[in-house]
Amino acid sequence: MDTSRYARFLRPGDRVTGDRSQRSRNWMRAETRVGYDFAHATVDDQSRLAYVELHNDERAETVTAFVERALAVFERHGIACKRLMTDNGFSYVKNRSLRELLAAHQIRHLTTEPYRPRTNGKIERFHQTMEREWAKGVRYRSHRHRNAALPDWLEHYNWRRPHSAIGDRPPISRVHNVRG
Repeated sequence: MDTSRYARFLRPGDRVTGDRSQRSRNWMRAETRVGYDFAHATVDDQSRLAYVELHNDERAETVTAFVERALAVFERHGIACKRLMTDNGFSYVKNRSLRELLAAHQIRHLTTEPYRPRTNGKIERFHQTMEREWAKGVRYRSHRHRNAALPDWLEHYNWRRPHSAIGDRPPISRVHNVRG
């Protein structure tokens, strides 16, 4: 599990449009700085099935509520979570409500070695794919349009997109194979 930050925007920037004429005058104006969306994501280690939600922050209560919903989604697919690996972020390590939730579900919380993102490589790779295919792969009119496209992209990722690491099949095929 990990989070990734995506800048909000009210119109496409010059990297997308190629129009650099307004860049020097407008990039620091207050109305152009509209914050960030945080993509909280978790990926099942065996099947690569992914679950993502966009939030305004990455606070402890947001993380705990996200994990609770993610566990319910994985349970509906017949995936039993035994371990949860995160980085050493404050909202993961110092989060009492997350610790209680994981204990109630008998889930062991693993953390990565500090400054070694490759330890949690599957989610890091997922974030790269999500950024390339969803966030920056299409020209959106605003961050709201980008955010509205996330459910469709995630459905494509889980149900149709082939993954080379699992034999060029989509993640849902591995879930069904596990369940029979």
